[in-house]
Amino acid sequence: MKRNKVNSTQIAQLAGVSRSTVSRVINNYPSVPPETREKVMKIIKEYNYFPDMSAQVLAGKNMRNIGLFIIDKGSVSSDPTSNTLITSVIEEASAQDYYVITNIIRDCKSPKNIERVKTVFYQNRIDAGIFMGADNHEPFIEELIAEGFIIGIVDQDLPGRNEPNRIVYSFDNEDGAKKAVDYLVSLKHRKIGIINGDLKRHAGSARFDGFVKAMKLHGLPVKKEWVIQSDFSSTSGYHSMKHFLKTATDLPTAFFAANDSIAFGVIRALNEKQINVPSDVSIIGIDDHVLSKLYHPPLTTFKADFSKMMQSLTVDVINSIEQSNKKGIKVTMGSKLIVRESCRSL
Repeated sequence: MKRNKVNSTQIAQLAGVSRSTVSRVINNYPSVPPETREKVMKIIKEYNYFPDMSAQVLAGKNMRNIGLFIIDKGSVSSDPTSNTLITSVIEEASAQDYYVITNIIRDCKSPKNIERVKTVFYQNRIDAGIFMGADNHEPFIEELIAEGFIIGIVDQDLPGRNEPNRIVYSFDNEDGAKKAVDYLVSLKHRKIGIINGDLKRHAGSARFDGFVKAMKLHGLPVKKEWVIQSDFSSTSGYHSMKHFLKTATDLPTAFFAANDSIAFGVIRALNEKQINVPSDVSIIGIDDHVLSKLYHPPLTTFKADFSKMMQSLTVDVINSIEQSNKKGIKVTMGSKLIVRESCRSL
């Protein structure tokens, strides 16, 4: 079916009505007589006419488009967790007759990248935006919120920021880290280290804070040499552990990895040095990556319901588009321990 290049004026002429009548028919105004509506719709279908979306914007109509922006320096397509998040947004939006326009932002410091994202908002090509993988405080996202655009954010904690157009969904990252330490302590571990995620992101800093607080609560020292910096990728976890093993003189009995992807890389680096998991060192993760139960050994971790989180976030974003929130939305979701084979009792 090919679109004919006719405009609303021509449709009005062919139907023998005014252009404003055509507009009222398209926008389903009840004041149009049934016979007039039927006559206009017949012409619209005959000529396969679609209204110009720019005209819809000028008329103050929603585009029914949501922007999904993934901030990631790596390969999004190879990460099953990212694919779960993206698919959940698309499925929920589609169920409510919204389209999702996706974009991967490789570098938030690039003026060109940020200008491209802002343009999508300022040209009203989308009704709202959802951001994944952003730093806890990302200046250009804060600018968009200040301009009044509806913004959904995955994982953020900025106290006092409760604008009606800010919608935030996070997991209780600090509590998850505390529970990970509690579990290791219940297995009689006292020498516990951590491989951090990106500390600029809320999940990274909150999980580290939870680790430190839990260690203190149990009266255990946080040894500087056992605090390993990484980001949230398997590759970074692998290289961070390899670097640690080159200089380490003492190995803890257990590590808490700030997510399961990090844990995968860490276990690979340990295996290369013939350090067995869990016989020589226990590893616990968080997030319950789709591959965690298939890994060797199957990873003990904390399950987070990513699909439910992204579906709920998408629903709240769409509700905000259609109803306008009176206050910001901030939701924190919990996680539960999944015991597998990567930790042992001493």
